[in-house]
Amino acid sequence: MFSKQAKSTPKTAARIEALPAPTAIGPADQARRATPKVASLLSADLTFQGDISGEGELQVDGMIKGDIRVGRLTVGETGHIEGSIYAEIVEVRGRVVGTITAKQVRLYGTSYIDGDITHEQLAIESGAFFQGRSLKFQRPAPVVQPAPQSEPSLAIVKPVAG
Repeated sequence: MFSKQAKSTPKTAARIEALPAPTAIGPADQARRATPKVASLLSADLTFQGDISGEGELQVDGMIKGDIRVGRLTVGETGHIEGSIYAEIVEVRGRVVGTITAKQVRLYGTSYIDGDITHEQLAIESGAFFQGRSLKFQRPAPVVQPAPQSEPSLAIVKPVAG
């Protein structure tokens, strides 16, 4: 009644292909494969007095009295900064008293800013407090070089005696 019919297809041996040989890793590939940089953190129970500078990322949940110059700055809800900020990207959830200069600035609903913001892009969520001026980066107009002109020939005019 129930019978299994035998299949008459020939069985082939499995083929295993060799993996490609590893290639030399160049410096650009090594940089890409390097471990990602971790943000530095100033925790909520710390207070720092002085300037901070670097190219990395900084998250501030504590208090800083001084100027900050970093690649990316995040001010947490408990964060408080009194000083100037210079960065590529700034995100604020806490309090900043001072100027902010950055390409991208984002003020979340819990942020309090008292100072001018110079930026290329500015995003302000509902509920954020901002007292100061919003200044857009002024990109300089492209300088057009005039076409080289041949030097004018100088003619010497002598008065005619008469």
